[in-house]
Amino acid sequence: MHIAVIIPAYNVAPYLRDAMVSVLRQTHPDWSMVVVDDGSTDATASLAAAIRDPRISLIRQNNAGVSVARNRGIAAAAGDACLFLDADDWLAPNALATLAAALGACPHANVASGSYARVSPDGRARVAPRPPQGDLLRHLLVRNLFANGGHLLIRRSAIDAAGWFRADLRYGEDWEYWTRLAAEGTFVTAVSRAPVLFVRERPGSACLRMATDPESFVPALDAIFANPALPERIGATRLAALRRRAEAEAAWVIGRELIRHGRRRDGRRWLARSLWRAPAPKRFLLAALSGTGTGPFRPYRCD
Repeated sequence: MHIAVIIPAYNVAPYLRDAMVSVLRQTHPDWSMVVVDDGSTDATASLAAAIRDPRISLIRQNNAGVSVARNRGIAAAAGDACLFLDADDWLAPNALATLAAALGACPHANVASGSYARVSPDGRARVAPRPPQGDLLRHLLVRNLFANGGHLLIRRSAIDAAGWFRADLRYGEDWEYWTRLAAEGTFVTAVSRAPVLFVRERPGSACLRMATDPESFVPALDAIFANPALPERIGATRLAALRRRAEAEAAWVIGRELIRHGRRRDGRRWLARSLWRAPAPKRFLLAALSGTGTGPFRPYRCD
């Protein structure tokens, strides 16, 4: 199975080499890499060009956003499957082999996922639970089940069927894309619990900043639930209920991230809004931790 690893890169000079070298060190030999420099103003492009390997392609474009960069990578990529690696993350050496084995063992599945770990600036890694598998559409309509595309191996035929990333979404564009993939087929999870992806926590990143802004979630939610295939597939009444649960989930994420960024009072207000919209015993217990700075509410540590 030939795997195309697509890396969109914007002003990530301190991190890009780690991402690229992690691909070079893969035990799965049949891969190519497309790095798309999205108009960086630092040394990102020159660092990418300095790593010479015939399997690596570098594309440069004016700054147009991560979705456009990923789409440029898709257009340039060849192979049986694609993996979208963020430029500040890195893969375990056996990541491609693990995901390729899972996808190869389930020819009916469109996507294979593996475990991942979040790595804080002080180097501590926390392994997240393994993602679920099967028909994930209803679950994905409520919340994003994946850290990012770095622990998902997607068949090229599924990408061709689902289409490309939406360039009009600044936040949640990957979540919206996973829902389209889920509408096309099933997901399978790798057997191994060892992480295939290491996600670098960067408190100042644009993604985490937008996670504290309620307005960031609205375009993605609107795009997800505007999919014309959903009413027939799920039913209008059920779809409306899932939208309400998704809004409650978004409120929880906003509250959690506000607290982690030090805005505790605002964060608790959003947690309360989430619990009011979708009461859940486990969430009530978790909310009790919001004032302790532990568990999901631990503060971000600076680089």
